[in-house]
Amino acid sequence: MPDKTILLVEDDFMNMRLAQHVLEAEGYSVVKATTGWEALNQIKTGLPDLILMDIQLPDIDGMALVRIIRANEAARETVILAMTAFAMKGDREKILKTGCNDYISKPINVEQFISTVRRHLGSGN
Repeated sequence: MPDKTILLVEDDFMNMRLAQHVLEAEGYSVVKATTGWEALNQIKTGLPDLILMDIQLPDIDGMALVRIIRANEAARETVILAMTAFAMKGDREKILKTGCNDYISKPINVEQFISTVRRHLGSGN
């Protein structure tokens, strides 16, 4: 079983619940945040191995939040995966340029979702 902590930043209850269920079924420890400020407080409490970042949050734009996290020297190398329903041409590139390591589109495909998480945590296919 993986011994990794994932910070799940998501303001939609159903998306949060699905992602949490899938991650915990794989053995990951999940810490949740529904706002950008909550996410920043969670990071101050303890740096996760990976952050799953919703791009549309109620208080801070997810891309702005990624820039804040990347400015923190301790969190600079933390893997951040954007999760968004944005599907416009160029959005993926914009998100990656902001500092995310990868992009997961919503609604999530469970197999692709967990495969992307595993790949970035070095734990499986």
